[in-house]
Order: sequence, then C-alpha cells, then structure tokens
Amino acid sequence: MWRRTVPARPTEEALVDTEQALIFSARHRLGILVTLHHDGRPQTSNIVYAVDGHRVRVSLTDGRVKTRNLRGDPRALLHVSTPDGSSWAALEGSAELSPVTTEPGDEAARALRDLYTTISGQEHPDWDDYDRAMIQERRVVLTLTVTHGYGGGAG
Repeated sequence: MWRRTVPARPTEEALVDTEQALIFSARHRLGILVTLHHDGRPQTSNIVYAVDGHRVRVSLTDGRVKTRNLRGDPRALLHVSTPDGSSWAALEGSAELSPVTTEPGDEAARALRDLYTTISGQEHPDWDDYDRAMIQERRVVLTLTVTHGYGGGAG
C-alpha cells in the first residue's frame, strides 16, 4: 500500500509571503532555477545560489540553455525546498546577466569572486586559478531581482 509521507497540501496559515520566502531561501544554498525556452516551455537547472536582500545571485556559464533562455526572456523562478520536501519557497523575478568575465579583475570577475565568498563563507585558496577557470568557462553572474515570493509547509 502506498502511503503519503509529506503533507497533502499546506494549510493556509503555512503559505508565506515574499519576505518569508526570501528568509527561508537564504537559509539554503541549493535550488532549482526555472527559465523559459523561446516557445514558452519551462527549463530547469539545479543551481547553487546566494540571497542578498531582494536579489538572488548565481554563477552561470555563457552559452548554456538557461543563460540563452534568460537572454531571450528575463523572467525566472527559483524553487527551494527542505531535503524532505515538506517546506518550500518560490521566488519569481526578472534576471539581469553580467558581462562574460574575460580577464582577472574585470567587473564580472570581481562579482564572481564575491559570489564565491558569499556562498562558501571563505576565501578561495587560489584566486588566480579561480579567475582562470571562470574565464575559461565563460562565466557570468545572474542577478534575479525578486518581485514575488510564496511557499508552504512546516517552515
């Protein structure tokens, strides 16, 4: 016999507003980024992120599907949940992409370094190596400005 292990539907009291969704999301680091293909179909990617106020920052690789999708339609959603799925939040917003990092110390390289430090909570052991990898991978920083948030579950 199949048995439900998570609540069937959160109660109305469990639904959260934008501020609560941001606070919940800031306690986590792994989420699912949802972007839209040119034909409107959703595309999902597991990502590591940082929440700064009403902004979510993510390191992306230029040329990947999610980056191309965001260049065509900046609407995006970040879905975050607890490991057991009992609590979750969704953050909707508009995406902005930094330029591709092309040399150590450029604006994008500085933003990528800051994002690394924010997510990891520590300095990288070899910033020169880090910069080389970010340039080789053609990295950009996605900044998602959150306009709406919601969620549910146990909190």
